[in-house]
Amino acid sequence: MSIRRLAFVFVVVCVAFAARPAWKAGVAKIPITPRKSLWMQGFGARTKPSEGVLLDLHAKALALEDRTGRPAVLVTADLAGFPSVVAKRIAAQVEKQYGLPRDRLILNGSHTHCGPVLADPLRITYRARMSAAQWADVEQYTRELEDKVVRVIGAALKDLRPARLSFGRTQTKFAVNRRVKTGAGIASFRPNPEGPVDHDVPFLRVDSERGDLRAVVFGYACHTTSLTADTYLFNGDYAGFAQEWLEARRPGAVALFVQGCGADIMAYPRGTVEHARKYGEMLASAVDAGLGGSPAPIAGPLRSAFKVFPVAFAPPPTRGELEARLQDKDPDVRRHAEELLKMLARDGRLPAEYPYPLQVWQFGKDLTLIAMSGEVVVDYALRLREELSRDRVPSGRGAVWVAAYSNDNFAYIPSLRVLQEGGYEGGEAMIGARLPGPFAPSIEETIVRKVHELVRSVKR
Repeated sequence: MSIRRLAFVFVVVCVAFAARPAWKAGVAKIPITPRKSLWMQGFGARTKPSEGVLLDLHAKALALEDRTGRPAVLVTADLAGFPSVVAKRIAAQVEKQYGLPRDRLILNGSHTHCGPVLADPLRITYRARMSAAQWADVEQYTRELEDKVVRVIGAALKDLRPARLSFGRTQTKFAVNRRVKTGAGIASFRPNPEGPVDHDVPFLRVDSERGDLRAVVFGYACHTTSLTADTYLFNGDYAGFAQEWLEARRPGAVALFVQGCGADIMAYPRGTVEHARKYGEMLASAVDAGLGGSPAPIAGPLRSAFKVFPVAFAPPPTRGELEARLQDKDPDVRRHAEELLKMLARDGRLPAEYPYPLQVWQFGKDLTLIAMSGEVVVDYALRLREELSRDRVPSGRGAVWVAAYSNDNFAYIPSLRVLQEGGYEGGEAMIGARLPGPFAPSIEETIVRKVHELVRSVKR
């Protein structure tokens, strides 16, 4: 082929590429409210299954495609989270049916404590409280949920149309740190107005080519526990009310909530439906005000990375220590010891590490979205935003959004500070899972280092 011909082909390709819209977006939602009574996940103090519905639960999907033609999908759901086994099965089906690779799919749970228990082999507390028939119902619901999430992803991909993206941030202030230092150590679940907190509300606006709002993705770092253990009605807590408020305020648009690093943060005061509704409206009105401002345009391409790497546990208890715990007054402590002794008998050792999933999406030079797994304490978001923001380009572009509860919901992820202080988030919560716990002091630096590595890889 002659040089002139090559040049002509090159120009044609460039013109065709430039003519493609910078973004396409597709959005879909599907109800996931259980059709029968199930045990609810989140509060260990509950003594019975659900008794009805306060607010329907949903799974929602936002599909995005840049000029390269490679789609990516964000899924949000009114669930405590996506356990590893569930996330893996969904991702495998999505890749098989739609050709979407793992790094192009984020699964985020709002962490509502008023959603159903899912069949997760790591969780031992819920299974122990259920009859065989109740557990069979949980397994059936889990299978149905996986099918629905796969379907809603397919619907969003089918809905891809030219779109414009923009990013902004605002604030709301109903969250407070829930760890208090006392003479006896850390008291959890008590308001600490002096403790670290993150009032940032990032949002991604998705408009049609004509400027009509099609979707808004927004986040906040706060446990979805404005309702408490005496609630037996399915609902999405404040996050569910916020999405409902926005969708009523903006007809035709879908609102998707992404949970942030709020493992040690709670809404306060709390305990009633009025609290949940009030905080939902506070969050939603802050987002709505931001939408009416001047969010910054987001350019492509969308680059992605997904990495699973080991995070170490501290040296595990000995067999003798576990056998001594069999006499503990707390049934959860006894049950945890029994499970670990079974693991010792089967494997000859306890796990030394856990495979931690981490994901990064890079939107051109405009936005870095970090999707962390587990119940991540606020220290990570505050640190990562500060460190990664130092790399912003001179124009000030390059916002950082740190999410948690993504792709696996297996344990609390403490910072070194929280780990050393102890308390519920520092290691005590591990007795609810088939994990030795607590984590080793290296956990924070291990995860932060991997975040920086992945961010560098997608910014090349």
